Amino acid sequence: MRVLDRNWRCRHGELDLVLRDGPTLVFVEVKTRAGSGFGHPFEAITPRKLARLRRLALAWCEANGSPAGRIRIDAVAVHAPADAPAIVEHLEGIG
Repeated sequence: MRVLDRNWRCRHGELDLVLRDGPTLVFVEVKTRAGSGFGHPFEAITPRKLARLRRLALAWCEANGSPAGRIRIDAVAVHAPADAPAIVEHLEGIG
């Protein structure tokens, strides 16, 4: 995958990462947690958040003159405890 944009913002919100995976544009939501007090990072991606990510993906395509052909929304969870190495999980096609 090739990074096209990071921390892209518009009036509707922010996209953490925009990548190209072959012919597919991939919009990635990254969630980081130092502990488990707030649950698993993926639990923060609610149906409402997913709907916002879809709107943001279309807004990015419009702002960058990129046709909204093949689009995928992924999620990355980073477990980063202070006393251990970070663990990264990647879910493809969450919505």
